[in-house]
Amino acid sequence: MSNVTTNAQPSLVGPGEGDAYWFLGALATIKASTETTGGGVAVIEHLAPQGHGSPLHVHTREDEWFYVLEGELTFWVDGQVSVAPAGSFVYGPKGLPHTFIVSSQVARFLLVTEPAGFERFTRALGQPAERREIPPPATEPPDVDGLAKLAATFGLQIIGPPGIPA
Repeated sequence: MSNVTTNAQPSLVGPGEGDAYWFLGALATIKASTETTGGGVAVIEHLAPQGHGSPLHVHTREDEWFYVLEGELTFWVDGQVSVAPAGSFVYGPKGLPHTFIVSSQVARFLLVTEPAGFERFTRALGQPAERREIPPPATEPPDVDGLAKLAATFGLQIIGPPGIPA
């Protein structure tokens, strides 16, 4: 069942605009959401430090793609490792296990899901950003079990830790 509706309206979200969250050690700014696109697409701009990445996971509801604006990311998608410098596009269809890490000192990239919905996970797990910058380092390790349970409610299966599998 698709969450796409016909209530999308034209919109413009300018530089420095959008709902900003500190999300898993990155600044995540929601540029497009279920509400603004009628469920068609979510666009989240990330600013993240070296070593930031996602747990190994699978999307069951949406396809996901990345566009690297600055810096470099390293991806692992279904066993394939790819290095993606600025200007690179990486596509991960739903159902395939994948993860990534920021391999440069800092990276800025777009994370896009189609249909929308992933931004709701960002809001649920993240905290409103106090400033539009990379958050301070966490003082405690993340609650992996809690993360996996929350992710499951958004159609995400966490299947391993962050980092590129050996």
